[in-house]
Amino acid sequence: MTAPTRNCGLTLAADETTRLAETFRLLGDTTRLSILLCCLAGPRAVGEISDLLGQSQSLVSHHLRLLRAARLVRGERRARQVFYSLSDRHVSDMLHDMAHHIAEERAETAALTAEGEVK
Repeated sequence: MTAPTRNCGLTLAADETTRLAETFRLLGDTTRLSILLCCLAGPRAVGEISDLLGQSQSLVSHHLRLLRAARLVRGERRARQVFYSLSDRHVSDMLHDMAHHIAEERAETAALTAEGEVK
């Protein structure tokens, strides 16, 4: 059992730290991350996500089940289909923030490369 995280900028109970680590582990899979990115634009049916990612519907459904269990997506039944969307703004904000973080890193690398070429 892990001790609570204290005085680290954010106080979490041990079980919360474990759940957070599990959430990041889930996001470490490129298919699951791609599913979340697909849902940034709004609710999408499993078939649409499957087509966009070029993955089977059964694989996408499996990943959606894991994401739903982690409360990262939610499903809404409309007639015979279930449409999935991000569970809340926290998930959306985190994805946007991390995408911006990667873009900043890419821009810094490009600037350093260009600077090295000039010298």
